Amino acid sequence: MTAPTSDDSARTALTLRPPRHAVDRRAVGWWTWQVVLWFAAGVVPLAVLGLLVPPARTWLLLPAAALAVVGAVAAVALPRLWFRHHRWEVTDEAVYTRTGWFFQEWRVAPLSRIQTVDTVRGPLEQRFGLATLTVTTASARGAVKATGLDAATAAALAADLTLATQATPEDAT
Repeated sequence: MTAPTSDDSARTALTLRPPRHAVDRRAVGWWTWQVVLWFAAGVVPLAVLGLLVPPARTWLLLPAAALAVVGAVAAVALPRLWFRHHRWEVTDEAVYTRTGWFFQEWRVAPLSRIQTVDTVRGPLEQRFGLATLTVTTASARGAVKATGLDAATAAALAADLTLATQATPEDAT
């Protein structure tokens, strides 16, 4: 067995690992309501039309019922699955996010590539006390987003990242 070289130790130090932090538990409720509202956008018009147009009642209420059942299953299962697979972490070197179950995406944004840091809070996120941290980089792939964070945590991260990127000597272009 040979002794490790400096290249080996550098490679070991740069080994990617899953981000450490899970999103806030309240994200499950936020995602549940998102799924419910998306399915309701299809169910409600079909049901209303089915009740108002007697000749087409069966043809409208049947799909509305099927869509409602699929929506109910999705609203129960998907947010819990998403919670298990969404992860984030901010280190002294980079911002890491991991999302997805079937199609998994792992994004790493080095601090030297960060151009802007934003927090976004839609109406449902505000209701649940959550926020999305958006880190825009000099990448054609687009921004790195950490969704489902506690609003105070997201604001603190945005402030910390802003200070850290200002102190990073490399150019973010």
